[in-house]
Amino acid sequence: MNVNDFIETPRDPVNMATKLLSRYSWASKPFVISAPMRVMSGPALAVAVSRAGGLGFIGPGIKTIDVSVDLEEASALIQKTRVSSSIFNSLPSQNSLLPVGVGFQLWGDKLTDAVAAVEKYKPCAAWLYAPIDTKDYDEWSRQIRQVSPQTQIWIQIGTLGEAKQLVQISQKPDVIVVQGSESGGHGRATDGMGLMSLFPEVADAVASSQIPLVAAGGIADGRGAAAALCLGASGVAMGTRFLAADETRISHGYQNEIVRASDGAVNTTRTLLYNHLRGTFGWPAAYSPRTVINRSFVEHQEGTPFEELKGLHDKALKAGDDGWGPNGRLATYAGASIGLVHNVASAEDIVREVQEGAVKRIQSLGF
Repeated sequence: MNVNDFIETPRDPVNMATKLLSRYSWASKPFVISAPMRVMSGPALAVAVSRAGGLGFIGPGIKTIDVSVDLEEASALIQKTRVSSSIFNSLPSQNSLLPVGVGFQLWGDKLTDAVAAVEKYKPCAAWLYAPIDTKDYDEWSRQIRQVSPQTQIWIQIGTLGEAKQLVQISQKPDVIVVQGSESGGHGRATDGMGLMSLFPEVADAVASSQIPLVAAGGIADGRGAAAALCLGASGVAMGTRFLAADETRISHGYQNEIVRASDGAVNTTRTLLYNHLRGTFGWPAAYSPRTVINRSFVEHQEGTPFEELKGLHDKALKAGDDGWGPNGRLATYAGASIGLVHNVASAEDIVREVQEGAVKRIQSLGF
């Protein structure tokens, strides 16, 4: 036995990033990805992010079959882009993949509907998340690859243990998304860790797999992107920042609250309350969403019965944009980075600002 048998294969962040970008010929460095936020990440946002040189993901719909409608719309938008811009004309003529990805929540989405959508529209990537059992990753990956071999499998994890499991399954992912506990939406409920500590440990644990890693959670500008790249990420995924994009499928009241809120440590929390107020049940026990705190949570902490909160919540649904805000009652899923989101902008401007900001920050170090 040689001493080298005990040494993990080193990761070369530059080569890994180049390897990942080579799969998405329209994309530019640093690689910026919009996360597949449920319902809110629609075709307009996904196509706009990809058109700007990133990779946009369409999020899960209310029903799995909804993704087919979104992919059809994305396909039409991409054809219009090919006419008005050269960005997607860099794709090889034999490449039939759509330059957008699609996300699935494994615990609630229907595999047969998901596979049918991928087979028909062939998105370039499928982002898998939140299985009931790790074996679900194998089955979903296998069936997607059978109908669309070129579609890349992205799998999101939030713990070191999950990362170690991924490199042991038979259908290994093409990309691992490492989500820190700062993230918005649904993340690890009790065993999550901040990205600064989690990412390097995951990178060390999966080094021999040579699978590119994408960083997610708490990244909202060029500074966060630069930090993630320095940790060895091949790209950065953002959700909360893209909630304030012009193209996002979101209510104005919700979007205004993302821009208004600050101090994520104080004004956001992980709780299942808003899920239950909205009638959403079934998430695996490991997950809980991060939301901006408003009257529903405050009164819940004060002991107001759920039935009363539910009635007030449902009344707020009829109040339009006034249902959000510190005195509102509707769910405002968002990450701890809300204090870094100061304005609504186009997806193109967001991608460009993050890319330019990251490069400027790294170059300013002068090493």
